[in-house]
Amino acid sequence: MAKQLLFDENARQALRDGIDALADAVKMTLGPRGRNVVLDKRFGNPTITNDGVTIAKDIELSDKFENIGAQLAKEIASKTNDIAGDGTTTATVLGQAIVHEGMKNVAAGAAPMALKRGLEAAARTIREEITDGATQVTTREQMSQVAAISAASAEIGDLIGEVMEQAGKDGVITIEEGRGVETEIEYVEGMSFDRGYISPYFVTNPERMESVIEDPYILVTDQKLSSVNDILPWLEKQLQVSKDLLVIAEDVDGEALATLAVNKLRGAINVVAVKAPGFGDRRKENLGDIAAFTGATLISGELNRNLDDTVSVEDFGRARRVVVTKEDCALIEGGGTEDSVEGRTMMIRGQLNNATSDWDKEKLEERIGRLSGSVAIIKVGAATEVELTEKKHRVEDALSATRAAVDEGIVPGGGVAFLNSVEKLDALEFDDEDEATGVRILRRALEEPLRRIATNAGQDGSVIVQKVVGLDSGQGYDAAGDNYGNMIDLGIIDPAKVTKAALENAVSIAGMVLTTNVLVTDEPENAVAAMPGGGEMY
Repeated sequence: MAKQLLFDENARQALRDGIDALADAVKMTLGPRGRNVVLDKRFGNPTITNDGVTIAKDIELSDKFENIGAQLAKEIASKTNDIAGDGTTTATVLGQAIVHEGMKNVAAGAAPMALKRGLEAAARTIREEITDGATQVTTREQMSQVAAISAASAEIGDLIGEVMEQAGKDGVITIEEGRGVETEIEYVEGMSFDRGYISPYFVTNPERMESVIEDPYILVTDQKLSSVNDILPWLEKQLQVSKDLLVIAEDVDGEALATLAVNKLRGAINVVAVKAPGFGDRRKENLGDIAAFTGATLISGELNRNLDDTVSVEDFGRARRVVVTKEDCALIEGGGTEDSVEGRTMMIRGQLNNATSDWDKEKLEERIGRLSGSVAIIKVGAATEVELTEKKHRVEDALSATRAAVDEGIVPGGGVAFLNSVEKLDALEFDDEDEATGVRILRRALEEPLRRIATNAGQDGSVIVQKVVGLDSGQGYDAAGDNYGNMIDLGIIDPAKVTKAALENAVSIAGMVLTTNVLVTDEPENAVAAMPGGGEMY
């Protein structure tokens, strides 16, 4: 297909216009007084949300060159969401500010690569300062505050604080749609392990990049599935009973993987395949634990069982629900009997008593923990379907933010952590003036989150920024109460992990935009082609 090209300033202008279109929609949601955005859907009800990455993913522009800019801005939000699960709006605001300031300097003759080096050096300094200044999260109150800020709801904050305290740092917490108006927490038996889906084609929820299957049958085997013959004998029997299936195997690849993926896309089967956790003998032990929890028969050559026509539906395990992400698999309410799980646990305890190395003891304790673990289910309630979707997004973001806070600590929120860190940039020295300009660009951009929070609250953003810059470290602006104070004392806190991810991704993508000089995209196709040698068709 023929291509169209755009060069130099025209290319950068198109990128900036596309970034602005997306960022202007996203940044309206920032802060406690931010607004919602309504997303039209081709099918079903519109979606109302204030989640930055959800808004970003829904935006496509008709101008192909500007759309490249919008997609790059979308990448800022998506990468931040992948790393930290929250902070996508802050990242987008930062990225837009860096691009605006950077392009002014490029137009004035600054060297783009030197600006990029200065931006990256400044970002490293800010990141280190945020890491050093983070406070560890140890109390339920702190977790509730983080969640409340993320969700803009004290009720959701209290809910997340409670469930995080009960489930623990590494506990399995899932979120699903409830059937009533109230949001509730339910604790059920569950098991999780650190293996995700083998192929993204198994995803059922593209927005969250996870596969959720209700009441699946579960195949557990230590064998590798490569050819069609490895799956057809038992798959045909399985499909006569149910098309909902979880496959846990040593690996699934080649024709076997292609067959499952293609039939999943066609709707013939609702399947997700996961690699077995662990390696060597430990993998077989883990598979035995999974089989006991789900009520499955472990299909293993060592047990004289192979994936042939001797495998029956009775060999499959069950669970009420499975949730598989890129990195983890959670089994909720397995179909194994209490006696089988207890017997397996007793066997492992016997091994633990005889273990001599700390490593073996640790792994055996992990297995006992998985078998006796529980899963917390947050059932989100709302009066309407539209409200339910919006509220579920906020609960998901709040949970991600709280997990990030527990991982790497918290910093003052409301954009204050950025402002408190900028003085560290004074120590940076460069021989190249354009690199120093890159540092000044980031210094200015780091004011933008607070400026936008204040603007969304109906205040003059620049006035608020100047006021906060003159306050002591940790002091900031409370947009909800329209006053100033110590942000941590006010409960206005952000996870350090989220803050750093927003900064890093904004600088990374914005730096690439500033160093771009040519855009290439497909020529638009003519809606109606003229007939050769003839007039127009009507």
